[in-house]
Amino acid sequence: MTYMMCLFMFGLVVGLIVVASNPSPYFGALGLVVVSGMGCGMLVGHGAPFLSLVLFLIYLGGMLVVFAYSAALAAEPYPESLGSRPVVLNVGFYSIVVLLGASLFWGGWYEGGWMTGDELVEFSVFRGDMAGVALMYCPGGWMLVVSAWVLLLTLFVVLELSRGLSRGALRAV
Repeated sequence: MTYMMCLFMFGLVVGLIVVASNPSPYFGALGLVVVSGMGCGMLVGHGAPFLSLVLFLIYLGGMLVVFAYSAALAAEPYPESLGSRPVVLNVGFYSIVVLLGASLFWGGWYEGGWMTGDELVEFSVFRGDMAGVALMYCPGGWMLVVSAWVLLLTLFVVLELSRGLSRGALRAV
């Protein structure tokens, strides 16, 4: 289990470096999908499979649709790929920053934190995942409504910006 969690963390950091270093939205989408998958894998490893599934489906269903519209707006004939010189320089810089940050906090990392929330209590009635889902809908229901409203508003803004011809706001630029 420790090896899987280390693999998920390594994939998460590599995906974040790819997203941060790539100026092209096409390859940035690949990094975002990797980051989302690895983050959801870490949630599964910590005992939240349902929350991981919900987050992954919401991410793929909502955020990639908005990303597709913004990628269509910024269509480049020759995008910067992952092997081009400026992107490799950015990857090297961000990797050095991550390694320096990891060396700063290296002494405080222990393997005691790999246990899931369900393993800590002997006779628990609820799983940590199901109690979290209940809390998400009960006192956090208004936050779900606000989040859905913000995503809908973001979709309309992106659609308005990338409408095309002379009607879009950024087409005149």
